[in-house]
Formats: sequence, C-alpha cells, structure tokens
Amino acid sequence: MKKWLCEPCGWIYDPAEGDPDGGIAPGTAFEDIPDDWVCPVCGAGKEDFVLVEE
Repeated sequence: MKKWLCEPCGWIYDPAEGDPDGGIAPGTAFEDIPDDWVCPVCGAGKEDFVLVEE
C-alpha cells in the first residue's frame, strides 16, 4: 500500500498501521479515510498530504 507524507510536519501515514487514535483502522487506504480526518501530529488536513514515491 502507498504511504502518504504530511508536508507541514513530515509525519507518514502508513496504511498498514492506520491511525488507531484517530479512528482509522490498520489496513485503511488513504483514499478511504474520511475527508475530515486530520494529521495526528500537526492537525493538517488530507489536502496537505502527498504521495510518497517509493
């Protein structure tokens, strides 16, 4: 699965880990996260994330 980088703070969303504290279960693709979800570190919105090229 593709990983996503929060540009403001550098946190990486890894779908394998999800964001359990934010209500996102492991295995959830970034595209399937609700639009009102925010970065757990800095509070940036989904629009501030970019795909990590691997």
